[in-house]
Amino acid sequence: MNNLARKGGIAASIVLIILGVGAMVAGVAGREKVHSDLAREQIVGTPDSTIPGQKVDTGGEANAFAAVMRKHTMEATGGQTYAQMGRFLDESGKPTSDENAAATDSKTGMPVENPARDIWISSTAFQTALNTAYFAESVATFVIAIGGALLLVGIGFLILTLRLLRADHATARAVPAGATAAIA
Repeated sequence: MNNLARKGGIAASIVLIILGVGAMVAGVAGREKVHSDLAREQIVGTPDSTIPGQKVDTGGEANAFAAVMRKHTMEATGGQTYAQMGRFLDESGKPTSDENAAATDSKTGMPVENPARDIWISSTAFQTALNTAYFAESVATFVIAIGGALLLVGIGFLILTLRLLRADHATARAVPAGATAAIA
């Protein structure tokens, strides 16, 4: 094995090991950030959730709580999504999308907005944040796994390179100097 190949194999091994350790550290830091940010919000699972009375402080718990929030939102909106609801309320308090049929706010003179749509918007924003925490934790876990794989590949490559170096060095010592000329 020539000198450049030896140095290249060792350098590549070291780079893989460093990248592996770096990815694992970044992944662990990412998971910790998700956990601390969720804990800071002091969200507690509702009695009908899979985590009743528990603090939501992991991505999995955030995902579970987002599902419960969607269920509650659907109950509050009569099973309708934002796009299915009327934009306004009429005189009897029923949703309508017809601005002319909408009740008028006595203070502003504007059509009365459907408050269920505001519930939907707030809930969707919160669910999105919770699901983003779940996604971020999942990505961080994946980064830890990839970092572990890079670390193992780097160590394996280093062992292989060093073993080949040793074998190449042992072969070079075993062959007498004049023997290579006789073989050629």
